[in-house]
Amino acid sequence: MNTPKGLDQLVLERGLVAPETFARAQLVQEETGERLDAVLTRLGLVAEQTLANTIADATGFPIATPEDFPQEPVAAEMISTRFLRDVKAIPLAQTDSELRVAFTDPLDPYPLQALGFAADRKIAPMVGRTSDVEAALDRLYGSEQQTDGEDPNAADEADVERLKDLASDAPVVRLVNGLITRASESRASDIHIEPTDDSVKVRFRIDGALKEVETLPAHLKSALISRIKVMSSLDIAERRLPQDGRLRIAVRGHEIDLRVATSPTIHGETVVLRILDRSKLSLDFKSLGFEDAVLDPYLHAIRQPHGIVLVTGPTGSGKTTTLYASLATLNSPDRKILTIEDPIEYRLAGINQTQVKPQIGLTFAAALRSFLRQDPDVMMVGEIRDLETAEVAVQSALTGHTILSTLHTNDASSTVTRLLDMGVEPFLITSTLNAVLAQRLVRRLCPHCREEYTPSQAALHALSPDLAERSIERLYRPKGCPACDGTGFRGRLCVTELLEMTDEIARLVLARSEAREIQRAAVANSMRTMFADGLAKAQNGLTTIEEVLRATREV
Repeated sequence: MNTPKGLDQLVLERGLVAPETFARAQLVQEETGERLDAVLTRLGLVAEQTLANTIADATGFPIATPEDFPQEPVAAEMISTRFLRDVKAIPLAQTDSELRVAFTDPLDPYPLQALGFAADRKIAPMVGRTSDVEAALDRLYGSEQQTDGEDPNAADEADVERLKDLASDAPVVRLVNGLITRASESRASDIHIEPTDDSVKVRFRIDGALKEVETLPAHLKSALISRIKVMSSLDIAERRLPQDGRLRIAVRGHEIDLRVATSPTIHGETVVLRILDRSKLSLDFKSLGFEDAVLDPYLHAIRQPHGIVLVTGPTGSGKTTTLYASLATLNSPDRKILTIEDPIEYRLAGINQTQVKPQIGLTFAAALRSFLRQDPDVMMVGEIRDLETAEVAVQSALTGHTILSTLHTNDASSTVTRLLDMGVEPFLITSTLNAVLAQRLVRRLCPHCREEYTPSQAALHALSPDLAERSIERLYRPKGCPACDGTGFRGRLCVTELLEMTDEIARLVLARSEAREIQRAAVANSMRTMFADGLAKAQNGLTTIEEVLRATREV
């Protein structure tokens, strides 16, 4: 394999950027003195992962994963921290004869030769992503200005000015930006920062599952959390009460929003950052996992000139995304659409969105009443939480408006009984409720590495006695490959059931029948349950039967 002379030549040879764009990057490099790899990724011209993959392919060097980075500095007595920062390298492990090092640019021969000379060992290069290397440098070596005798707990007792100084420290800024960048590129939906007795754990939620990605030293706790508070305009001195905020940051050339929530614990404040990346929001029902058998009647229901359509499920079941997809479908110049949300997760062009503010009396019900005076066609209410909101929604539907909202119930039929329990009269429910969509999210199998298999009857019975009674000849399971980071899953999709207000269902509602009776009648009238929808998707290789059972068996 012929190794290219340098990173600049490799970038041009592989066509990662156009020549004229590359020329601009070189000008920025000359003006700032930054390394070329840092300029390319900071400006969003090349994704970190793409650059690392290209270098690894050209050189044959392996890519350093987060698990490769050490918990303590390696060869610290032999190598200058300032030099490591300058060349963007991190020693990973050493033996008597070899030092394994991650470089953001292993094509540059100078750092390899200098480190080999300083450590008196052969250098085994690996390719490191810029954010991984910078985060490891900050975690292992801290701030360049930090003194050896500094008390790790001093920041906890510092005043506001000290906390602001910590928050503006360059390594901490890079650490926070690096975590957000890494989470975004990993397709994470949330970042969890959790202090423990002797460290700070960082976990990402990817495809609904939490994964620990970093363990930081305890002395970074105050600086890290203070930095996030400064970015999201929270009270940096308040550590006793939960706080909520929002921030916007540019990641690789495009802006993403993050919703921030802090909460006090015995070890300090925990922080959860919800990543709201509009560029990754899919508002296409097909890509969300909707089948025609559910999608066609659902679209018919939301397009009615009046009435209520409810989307139900537990927290984290994708209800808000489904509502946004519904609004995107209905959004047209001849419709006025208003929403009242808590919180507003994504900003949708052409739709008037309002955030609830209970402290000043702007509740769901109050906003909905005010909306009626603005001549809307469609109104979306974030959640029907109480009788007052339900009554205003019903009144709005009766006066010729389309209402979209959510409710926390286990399945579609339970939604009707929930409204009855709230105090809504049965005849009002049958007059206004067009349909109820219940849904759950399951992890989507990676299409590149999924494996087909024939399950045994014993295995099916062990999973669920119901499965053993069915004729199931083909299922799929995860394997793991580079495309899915070895997890076997990539993305999520919905499993759904749709309850329509037919004459039979209306008769049962008027009789205040139990949810089980309504469910039986709906299934007899060809409603496909969430379990049946999930089983079909498992047999088609979209997910696993274990995922379907996890999401639907409590229903």
